[in-house]
Amino acid sequence: MQRRQFLFGGAAAVAALWLPEAALAQVARDARGYRRLLVLVELKGGNDGLNTVVPYADPAYYALRPRIAVKRDEVLQLDARTGLHPALASLVPLWRAGELAVVQGLGYPDPNLSHFRSIEIWDTASASDQYLDAGWLARVFAAQPVPVGFAADGVVVRSNDMGPLAGPGTRAIALNDPGQFKREARLARAVGRRGNEALNHILAVEADIVKAAAHLSQDVRFRTEFPQGPFGEAVRTAAELAANRAGVAAVRISLNGFDTHHAQPGQQQRLLAELAGGLAALKSALIEIGRWDSTLAFTYTEFGRRPRENDTLGTDHGTANAHFVLGGRVRGGLYGQAPRFDDLEEGNLHYAVDFRSLYATALERWWGVDSARVLEGRFTGLDLLKV
Repeated sequence: MQRRQFLFGGAAAVAALWLPEAALAQVARDARGYRRLLVLVELKGGNDGLNTVVPYADPAYYALRPRIAVKRDEVLQLDARTGLHPALASLVPLWRAGELAVVQGLGYPDPNLSHFRSIEIWDTASASDQYLDAGWLARVFAAQPVPVGFAADGVVVRSNDMGPLAGPGTRAIALNDPGQFKREARLARAVGRRGNEALNHILAVEADIVKAAAHLSQDVRFRTEFPQGPFGEAVRTAAELAANRAGVAAVRISLNGFDTHHAQPGQQQRLLAELAGGLAALKSALIEIGRWDSTLAFTYTEFGRRPRENDTLGTDHGTANAHFVLGGRVRGGLYGQAPRFDDLEEGNLHYAVDFRSLYATALERWWGVDSARVLEGRFTGLDLLKV
């Protein structure tokens, strides 16, 4: 196998995540900036940022959304004009601790409102009229490789879609079923070598699986209670990967269901509660293993939603959006620009901060990587990290 990017549904993933003690020592020597973990949280479908980060003091918000707006007396106030959806109550302690940043107005010029194309733009960090073959993280790792002793460059949890990790030359893993590899590993047996070269390769892989299973069988016993459901399990896996001594530079987890054209209030409330509970659990688990200060997490989605509600108690595809950045070294607060409803373009918000500025922040201020080389241009980073 010549390609360095792999898709693992089960036991093979273990072999990629196991390293002998000598390699672990090499990781410690070579880690550099990549010992700081980056966790990406994708909100699939296009989350409605206006009902997530609520401009509750702006009467235009309520005029545009007479039926689905978050009621003013239910908003979790961040300041005199801006608040959070009440389902995000689990994030309030992070805000009060100064470990949650809210970036408003994220977008890009000439926005595309297609799910497929817009998430491709976010995944590749391209311009709207530019088509790139590799994800932005894949290009990062090609330009400045992750130390060879790391278990992987990045891991995508519970998905085959590699997103920002897609591209040749990347040691990226799609871990579809984090529990399956241990069950499958018990079936693998180290057997003596035979004359058949192909069989020898299979046997060698099986032997690595057995060793990997032994190495990873020492599960981290978190005291943290993770939310039930796929997203809670993905958060648990992200925390387990953070605890892995071999090292992983980036992890992506996803929460599905944000394409809320119909009956948005109930659906989004459930999803935002899942998101907040998962992110709060992530912090708790990372504190347990001493990795909260060395982890940076942020949300992203393909686009926002239109300011005006539609006829089916939902919202349609829009443009600029608000996103969360959290971690022990985050300088909490509001960044970007609050939505301006008096300056809409074809019913949509103008963006205030290019999303590639968020990526540049992670690259330069978190990992120490030259972002211009990766992003094919210079984007001013956000001053939201204490580094």
